[in-house]
Amino acid sequence: MQVNFSGRALRYTEEEIQVVVEAMRTADPLTQGRFQNAFQEGFCAFNGAAHAFAMMNGTAALEVAAQLCFFKEGDEVIIPSHTFTSSAYPFARYGTKLVWADIDPATRVITAESIAPLITPRTKLIIVVHLYGYVADMPAIMALAQKHGILVLEDACQAIGAELDGVKAGNFGDFGVFSFHSHKNLTTLGEGGMLTVKDERYAALIPMLRHNGHRAFPAGPEGRPDYWIPAMGDVDFPELDGQRLWPNNYCIGEVECALGLKQLERVERINAEKRTRALAFIDALHDYPELEFHRVDSLRHNYHLLPARMRGTALRRDDFIRRMFYEYGVKCVVQYCPLNRYPLYQKLGFGKANCPNGDDFYDHMISFPFQHCLTPEEFEHMLASTRAVLDAQRSGKAHGQ
Repeated sequence: MQVNFSGRALRYTEEEIQVVVEAMRTADPLTQGRFQNAFQEGFCAFNGAAHAFAMMNGTAALEVAAQLCFFKEGDEVIIPSHTFTSSAYPFARYGTKLVWADIDPATRVITAESIAPLITPRTKLIIVVHLYGYVADMPAIMALAQKHGILVLEDACQAIGAELDGVKAGNFGDFGVFSFHSHKNLTTLGEGGMLTVKDERYAALIPMLRHNGHRAFPAGPEGRPDYWIPAMGDVDFPELDGQRLWPNNYCIGEVECALGLKQLERVERINAEKRTRALAFIDALHDYPELEFHRVDSLRHNYHLLPARMRGTALRRDDFIRRMFYEYGVKCVVQYCPLNRYPLYQKLGFGKANCPNGDDFYDHMISFPFQHCLTPEEFEHMLASTRAVLDAQRSGKAHGQ
């Protein structure tokens, strides 16, 4: 293999490695400490969020957001079918009805127009996924949600640093969720996540939800006479307006937080470099309309991934991937299977969806290797291989001939 679809997005700098080593030496404790606080504060400064809470991963952040929605029987959640599974199942586990929304064929994200027909009096939440790193039309979606009194969650796991009208992803809705998984443009040693909220009431609950229901005993005259009496800390249910929530343990380590804080210094540069490379790849293939890319020359897209739709049949798409891999050593993949096609969601009763655009895109999509650490040589080989395979397809040369 010459160009892998790598399991990691980037290589750490020596400065970042030294930050990790120093945190390993000095952090006390190794979780829930000063590096976590600094990372949360740094993320707020970077992203413009009112409140940010570091989590063990993006899915944990989604789980906490789902709890804060206080779902009731019969509540509905509108969500794109074309997304990663953890965008959906944290909400299904609370008994909600998942209502699949279609994507726009050009931008590959949902729109106010695709959401509007799905709204009912039972709609409690809209989940907007900024898939592939592109920010959806949040002003239009927020106007629609506010008209109907519906909560909005931005799944910005792939869109850190991307922005629309000067507002970064995650700051439009009631909740913003970010992932620092190994694949992302900011990554904290494999896993990591962040939950952002605007509501002060949510912000007051999240530390208890994240850390086993722990809270401090009251201070002052009515507090503890000695620091060890009756225990190190108190434990209770997080509550809001008389409604109880079960706590979790979604804490992230201090080493990961120290690295995340340091990586915030270069995430915008990473985004810019990936955007420049994406546009170069797209423009170099402008004579090959067989591949339809989403070209965005602005901060609205961070090009976390580089997908394209192949014109023609699914067989042609699969033949393209086979030739790229077996003849040229370039590993392209297919993402993301519409969730209603998975057994998990079918067993939950969510196996039907009216999402022709999402189905069509998935059935004809190709995701090219696009990690930040892709070398110039790998990039040029992938580009030359793409041209060669498309030229061969044009001439009618099948695989193996």
